[in-house]
Amino acid sequence: MMIVRQDLLDTIRAALARAPVVVLTGPRQCGKTTLARELVPEVSANYFDLEDPASLVRLDEPKTALGPLRGLVVIDEIQRRPDLFPVLRVLADRRGQPARFLILGSAGGDLMRQSSESLAGRLERITIGGFTLAELGRESVNRLWRRGGFPLSHLARTEHDSVVWRKQFMQTLLERDLPQWGVRVPAVALLRFWTMIAHYHGQTWNAAEPARALGVNPSTTRRYLDLLTDALMIRQLQPWHGNLGKRQIKSPKVYVRDSGLLHQLLGLGTEKELLSHPKVGASWEGFAIEQILAGEPHDEAWFWGTHQGAEIDLVLRRGDRLLGVECKRADAPRVTSSIRIALEELGLARVAIVYPGARRFALTDRVEVVPIETLAKSGQLFAEGAP
Repeated sequence: MMIVRQDLLDTIRAALARAPVVVLTGPRQCGKTTLARELVPEVSANYFDLEDPASLVRLDEPKTALGPLRGLVVIDEIQRRPDLFPVLRVLADRRGQPARFLILGSAGGDLMRQSSESLAGRLERITIGGFTLAELGRESVNRLWRRGGFPLSHLARTEHDSVVWRKQFMQTLLERDLPQWGVRVPAVALLRFWTMIAHYHGQTWNAAEPARALGVNPSTTRRYLDLLTDALMIRQLQPWHGNLGKRQIKSPKVYVRDSGLLHQLLGLGTEKELLSHPKVGASWEGFAIEQILAGEPHDEAWFWGTHQGAEIDLVLRRGDRLLGVECKRADAPRVTSSIRIALEELGLARVAIVYPGARRFALTDRVEVVPIETLAKSGQLFAEGAP
């Protein structure tokens, strides 16, 4: 089954029309290469896959190989050859810009820093993940939550095949990919830490607790967390904090970005095991947050919480407005004291309570209950014309 990700293709084409270099990042196996091959065929002389020995040989003299090319040039797995960034800067500055470059990478932070330093003012960045509700449609909600968005996991023939793929994916990332990117941490230690993060999923990060469990110091667990964040496996959702009277939480919340990988780390192989697990609510919250961040227009995103117990799952900035989102796996969500406090303290224009039901309805003039399947249409979380 082939899923055409037309919105992403349009986004990439628009970026290439504006900038000589576009950096497309995302985790391994999330579909970057498939998208690139929609734009430039793999057999083209303008396509370089840096996991292919033939492409590596062609780039022994990168300026000689890339200089004569015209049109769109794709370089896949760029993190394997960071020395190409200065060459791309020279080529991007040529008069008339005879070629534009789409460079693909599976690493987050390091790749961004390298490209920013070498290509400042010459590039646009696009970060993608696996499939989203907007791409798959509302009927896919439960399967997407259960299996996650990685294409080969989501489209696997059976549940068992999906579980096997996720297990192999994690093993390959830890044992092959991260060492190739220069990570010098034993795969066993990182897997144990990643599993611990799965049990902290949706909670405020506290480095001391996992450090004690692993027998290392807190700075080591901080480094592990950043490694998995740079690999786009973990999301650190930062806190919103302003000059308010209440003592606000200032540590990030941590989430395993893909719900399928979260379930794999928790040992949940079936829908029955998932629905009976203590983390089912946190899993659904993280899944909803990823779908919202992927599909709902916003400029910045945070969570908000106080030490007195008030909190809201997402605060989205859209222009000069702040919008709140609460994710509840409940049949009949209601306006909680936390939502009332957030509306007053943060000055939120509106709050959407996202839930797994089918009916959309208002609770107050500024609080609305919205089915998660609404996210199958991008930008529909907050009703048009709402204040």
